Amino acid sequence: MTGEQEDIYRTVLDFAAEYLAPNAVDWDLDRYFPVDILRKAADLGMAGVTVSEESGGSGLSRTDAILVFEALAGGCPSIAAYLSIHNMVATVIDTEGDQAQRDRWVGRLCRTDDLASYCLTEPGAGSDAAALRTRAVRDGDAYVLTGTKQFISGAGTSQVYLVMARTGEPGPRGISAFVVEKDMEGLSFGPEERKMGWRAQPTRQVVLDGVRVPVRNRLATEGTGFRIAMNALNGGRLSIAACSLGGARSAFERTVRYLRDRVAFGRRLMDQSTIQFQLADMATELAAAQALLQRAAVALDEGAANAVDLCAMAKRYCTDAAFSVANQALQLHGGYGYLSDYGLEKIVRDLRVHQILEGTNEIMRLIIGRNLASQP
Repeated sequence: MTGEQEDIYRTVLDFAAEYLAPNAVDWDLDRYFPVDILRKAADLGMAGVTVSEESGGSGLSRTDAILVFEALAGGCPSIAAYLSIHNMVATVIDTEGDQAQRDRWVGRLCRTDDLASYCLTEPGAGSDAAALRTRAVRDGDAYVLTGTKQFISGAGTSQVYLVMARTGEPGPRGISAFVVEKDMEGLSFGPEERKMGWRAQPTRQVVLDGVRVPVRNRLATEGTGFRIAMNALNGGRLSIAACSLGGARSAFERTVRYLRDRVAFGRRLMDQSTIQFQLADMATELAAAQALLQRAAVALDEGAANAVDLCAMAKRYCTDAAFSVANQALQLHGGYGYLSDYGLEKIVRDLRVHQILEGTNEIMRLIIGRNLASQP
């Protein structure tokens, strides 16, 4: 890290240690979404990490952003992951919106006056995003949106919803992107989902029943929504990979401290060679994941030809490796790892979903494999 990146990382680590880590287990048990803490994070620029400074954001690179989300996730992967999604929406509007759209929404998102949700997945269109069925029919100076979005983080609490809907032909070229606001008539939400992890953030269906959305709320031109969605997911995959890495690193560090103090059969567990070998493998996995993630972030910042592949590789490898490390950390704690008070089982539950969202890891392999197959 550069000196500036070191300062960013330390600042966010301190924030996570003060505001997230002491409360994470209770938020999880109570299914409490700490909007007040999100606003404290926004005061430090964490709600618009990659949003331009002109629009009210921090103007950081993807290489910087992964440090922010890794450090946040050390305190609570669930809250860090929600902030990554909020940031994704703010960045999309900043990069794809016109000046009026940026003025209307981006500053409020960066201050968390408004919270944001990203609405791509549908009940019948998860990994196959190009097959989405939510429709947007032009009617004068508005579009009428009808359909259902599934697994939407922040739904019901967020004020701003970035919705992908079909305006034209089947397939990716018929999709457009819209900003839908919470108070629009016809917008409603399903019951809060009961989840294995990520319990500190709400997840619901977003139901659009003839919602009239002004034409001025469409981002860019008709038919560009799929491109917008996929570009956003490249950055989102890096952020989720970073959240996985931060959660796993926290679990690993807790485990090292525990093993130094725990005595069994007359000696510290840390002094047993089999334990040392396991920790060595865990540390190596974390270091390899961090290196690949950094390489992918640099490629995305530089617009490299292989950036999409590297983002998919980083997302697949980091989320798999991080879940494995966290699960081993729980095992090394024995029965204590299974108790909520120790926080290990929460990290394991939170990180499990990272292998599914932002494109399942099977889809990451498909992206990489297809690109390899298409090369001469």
